[in-house]
This record gives sequence, C-alpha cells and structure tokens, in this order.
Amino acid sequence: MNQEEKLLEINKIKELWAEYALTESAKEKIRGIQPVLSEAELSVMQRETSQGKRMIELLGNPPLASIQGLTEIVDASGKGDCLSVEQLLTVQLFLTMVQRLKKYLCGGKQYEISLAWYEENLEPLEELRESIYTTIVNEQVADNASKLLKSLRMEIAQTESRMREKADAVMRSHKDCMSDSFSTLRNGRICVPVKKDCKFKISGTVIDKSSTGNTLFVEPVACGEYYAMLQSLRIDEENEVRRILYELTAEVDAHGTELKENIKYIEKLDYIFSKGKLSLLYDGTEPVITTEREIRLVDARHPLMKKEVCVPLQFQIGKGVNGIVITGPNTGGKTVALKTVALNCMLAQCGLHVSCKEATVCMNSNYLCDIGDGQNLSENLSTFSAHITNVLDILRRVNDQSLVLMDELGSGTDPLEGMGIAVAILEELKKSGALFLVTTHYPEVKVYAEQTEGIVNARMTFDKENLKPTYQMVIGEAGESCAFHIARRLGMPEGMLRRAEAAAYGITQEETEADHLQKEFSQRIIKKKKPTVKKAKGREFRIGDSVMIYPDKKIGIVCQPENEMGVLQVQMLNKKIWINHKRVKLHVAAEELYPEDYDFSIIFDSVETRKLRHDMERKHVEGVTLELTGAEAERAEMLGKKNK
Repeated sequence: MNQEEKLLEINKIKELWAEYALTESAKEKIRGIQPVLSEAELSVMQRETSQGKRMIELLGNPPLASIQGLTEIVDASGKGDCLSVEQLLTVQLFLTMVQRLKKYLCGGKQYEISLAWYEENLEPLEELRESIYTTIVNEQVADNASKLLKSLRMEIAQTESRMREKADAVMRSHKDCMSDSFSTLRNGRICVPVKKDCKFKISGTVIDKSSTGNTLFVEPVACGEYYAMLQSLRIDEENEVRRILYELTAEVDAHGTELKENIKYIEKLDYIFSKGKLSLLYDGTEPVITTEREIRLVDARHPLMKKEVCVPLQFQIGKGVNGIVITGPNTGGKTVALKTVALNCMLAQCGLHVSCKEATVCMNSNYLCDIGDGQNLSENLSTFSAHITNVLDILRRVNDQSLVLMDELGSGTDPLEGMGIAVAILEELKKSGALFLVTTHYPEVKVYAEQTEGIVNARMTFDKENLKPTYQMVIGEAGESCAFHIARRLGMPEGMLRRAEAAAYGITQEETEADHLQKEFSQRIIKKKKPTVKKAKGREFRIGDSVMIYPDKKIGIVCQPENEMGVLQVQMLNKKIWINHKRVKLHVAAEELYPEDYDFSIIFDSVETRKLRHDMERKHVEGVTLELTGAEAERAEMLGKKNK
C-alpha cells in the first residue's frame, strides 16, 4: 500500500469493498487494484459497474457463493486422485450455483443489460451434477449407486443381525453367568457381559473387561465366525465405494475444462457485482471519464462519511484553471474537501462509481499528496522537515497529468519564510501543468493566487453567528481565518484583540482598563517549608568562629563573614565551602578559641602563600601581588582601628 492510498483512505474503501466479494480471487483483485491508465479499459470497467448495480436493483443480489478450494479439486481429479465425498459434494453445489446464476442472468436479458449475456459462457453440466446428486446421499455413497454395493450392504446387515441373534441365544442359555441382560459392542465385536467367576462356562474370546474387573466381555465362538464374515464383506463394500468414487472423479476430470471456465466467469461476475454492491452502499454515480484536464463534481460527498451528515461539495477545475488555493477557518472542512475530490477521482479511475450526483473526471497518471503533519520521531523529522521532504518528492514526480494535493502549504516554520516557500512551490506546480489543490492560511498566498493566471482562490464558508463551519466551497473567492471573530465571540477582551491586530496588521489603539482579561481564582501549589537553623542572637558570624553545618552536623571554622546575600565561607576538612547563614549554627565563638591578635592565615592559607607574604614584608618582590584573605583583611582593619 503506497502513501497516497493511506492518506486518501482508499485502503479503507478497499477493505469495505472486499467484504462484498465472495470469491478469494475477487478479494485479491480488489486488494491489488490501482488507478487504470487505459481509457478503453476504464470505460469497460465503468460500464460493468453500472450494469452490475442495475441488475442488483432490478433482480436482487445474485446467487453467488464462495468457491474456495474448487480449483484444487478439479486439479486433483486430473492427477488421478480419488475425490472424497466432501469434494464431490463441493462440485455438485458449485454446479447448482451455476444453474441458478444462469437463471438470474437470463432475467437481466429482458432489460437489455449486456452483462446478462455472460450467461451463455456458463456451462451447467447437468449430467455431472445429476450423477453426483443421485450417487451421494446424506454425505455418503448411496446404496443404489450400484447393484453390487446394494447387495453387499444387505449381506452386511443380515450378518450383523445373525451375529447379534447368536449373542442373545448365548445370554438366554447362560442367564446365571451374565452380569447384564444386554449384549454390547467392544472394539467392533459383539460381546456378552460375563461374571468373572463364570469365565470358563462361556466358550469364546475375552475382548474387554469392566473398570472393576468383575465383568468380562466375551465374544462367543459363533459370533466370532460371523465377525470374520462381516469383515470380509466390509472390505468388499469399501472397494466398491472407492470404485464408484473413482468413476465420479473421472467424470469431474472429463469436464475439467468446462469447470475451470465456469470458475473463471464466476470470479469475474463476483468482482463486477461487488462493485455494484459498493455503489449502492454510498449511492454512487457513473462518472464521465475524460482525458482532458478537467474535473467537475456536483454534490460530491466523502464515501466514508454518512450521507445525512455530509455537506455536498461543488467543485470544478480545468479549462484554463489548473490550481485552486483553498482558504478558510480551522475545522472548516478544507482537508475533507481535498480528500473528497481526490478520493472520488481515484474511485472513478479504479472503475468504481463516484459519490456524487454528477461527475466528470479526468484520468490522472498519478496522485501526489502532502496531507497531515508528517512528523516522524523515529527519523527525527519535525513537521516542517517532513513537509519539505514530501513536497520535494512530489515536485520530482509531478507531470502535466498529475493531480496534486497539499494541505497547509508552507506551515510549520517562520510565517514570512513559510509564505515565500509556499509561493515558490505554487510556481513549480504551475510550471508542471498539473492540476493541484492546496490549502493555506497565508494572506500573501491568497494575493498571489488572485494575481496569477491559471490559479484561483476558493474559500470554505463559515457561519459567524453560530461559530460553525458550513463546509461549503466557494471557488473564486478568498477566505479568511475568522480567528479574531471567533476569539471575540468566545470572550477575548478587546485589548488583547487590539494587540493581536497590531501584531498582525500594524494597527495600534489606546488600551483601557476594561480591555484586560478578568482573572479567575485558581488553585496554587503549596511549597514545602524548608527547615531553618537559627544563628546566635545579637552577633554576626566572625572569622574563627567554630560553627556546626546542618543538616550534616559537621564542624567547621568561619573563613569569611557573611556578605550582603547572607552567605559565608567555612573551612571544612581539606576544603572551603560557601554556605547560607541559615544552615549554620554557632558552636564556639572565636574569642573563646584564639587570642585577640591570632594570625588566622596559619589555619586558612597554604605554606607557599605564607612564605610569599613573609618575603614581601621584608623586601619588594617584583611582579607579584598578594590579595589579603578575608581573615587578614578583617585583622588589618582591626589593627588600623587600634592604631588610631
């Protein structure tokens, strides 16, 4: 199934169509049907569809049935196989159907329907049908099929009767030895139920025993003799039945050619009548087929939509107009219109009736479609990328006999660039000479269509009062999206609409308080409160303070006091960290741990830094600057205050 079939939903039509066919050959032909490119062949196919539909309307459904396996049966008869009773009955039922179908077709001749003359190609083979009918009764070879068979079956019945009489006689003469009053069959043999204790009082062969072992089923000697005779008679009966079946098989083989011809015509008629049944389903009409580049549809409907809810479409293209640009609001039926036109054209080119009141349909060499967003996550294709990939493929394959459909032309990207791409695509389609239908929302594309020869605008109408699309197409007029009108009717404030118009068309107006959208109460997310650790009251953290870090409860020493953000630096084991003061609690104050002039660089600075500082205190070190740590800066500030 190609992409166009799926997009236009012709695959769904085929599934529906196949349900009306009864033979596997017709179903297979339906599944593989493609648009016909021969005008003469297509005319014949359309005529057959119309005649099949008319005969069904006049005479009812034809007496057709499944003929699955019949060809294999005919082939088996030609190979020397012996056909079974079931296979011969299948042949008989088929010939009965042929006989009834001939009568049905003859009824169509009075209406001068040429399809009815297929009747002359069907061979009823009355003799073969009658031969099978009289030979096989109740799904077995009848007693009267031959004198020998009748005689053998009579002897079999008599022998079985005598054998049972012998068994009954044994039971009457040995009542005391019997555990029951009836004889029984065990493994195909007549047996009497003998008590275990009386085993040796009855002359015969033990065939079986009961589940408890208290009863033995014994075949009396006299019954055994009759059983041997019965087996011999049954072998003779089986041989005679096989001989009769071989004779019938030979008759089937003798008429193998006629049977296969009948099968061929039955399959063809089944296919034709299935088209007529499908046409009746959606009230189809035979279209006028033309090779001129013209399509005219009157009251066209999508065949998969219910007739009572589907708004008929009026459509025409050709005769100097090769392209139609359809515009209108979302959900206004633009995509359905595209599919309705293309699907009806494809139905016509497959030999089916169209879902229209009247139709003139041109033959198309191919149907090229870009419908749907085409987004493919597995291939990492965005909507726009998928569209462009598909469009480029269409432009490579398009010719002057193509029918092209493109939905939302140029969508999925920046509007200005999308508009430019849409116009470029339309130019290429115009050059190709193909018939094309596209949908778009770009106002610039509407202007382009209005100013370009061979391309016209069309719009899908919209009921502004009820905010409902009417699904009517008006060719020759450009449509509007109705977005602002719909938004206004649904309650969007004028201020927002003016801003939208300003963004879209550059129109600016003053804003009033009434223009704002009234907010409604809405629920809010409740955030979990974070635990806080209170620091010591009445003092800030100082350098040298021993503090506890939460929630890990680890001890550190303050390197730098809090900044304006409330963040301080703490010396931990082998590292310094910045941390919010809310996660820090004073453990031991610095004045309790260190003397007043303690050099904190011993704790916080590396050996190299301390050595460099010592050198710089004694002499000038060229090209080296040393930035004071937070601790030293604070110490220097404290010394400065003391000197003053």
